[in-house]
Amino acid sequence: MAFLFDTNAISEVMRPRPNEGYIAWIRSLPRDEQFTSSVVIGEMYAGAYSSKATAKWLDRIERLVLPAITVLYFDLATAREYGRIRGELRQAGRMIDEADLMIAATAIRHRLTLVTANISHFERVHGLSLRSFEQGSVHD
Repeated sequence: MAFLFDTNAISEVMRPRPNEGYIAWIRSLPRDEQFTSSVVIGEMYAGAYSSKATAKWLDRIERLVLPAITVLYFDLATAREYGRIRGELRQAGRMIDEADLMIAATAIRHRLTLVTANISHFERVHGLSLRSFEQGSVHD
């Protein structure tokens, strides 16, 4: 099984004292089963540029995150999936944040399980496989 990591799941790894159980779980995964979306990376860059320690966070993203995970880009097939999800959620009156829509579309397009602490928003997306990441624990 392969995974797509949401922003909060990657951010946990960069904390000064990340949850040891979560870190052990990630280390148990083969490298070729760890993915994220270019949208997640964009959110991370936005956080870095909003920080008083911009250089430190840019360095962590570029030196620690990018070499450790495969980044999947928002391509035409993903855009189509995004459109389907957005249309369904709009019709149901259950919209979620645009970035979350794009992240969900990336996971579905590549048949990946999304690892996130934001289950309440993502569970609205039909066909999305989720793995909960809450306060460092991981469960289906």
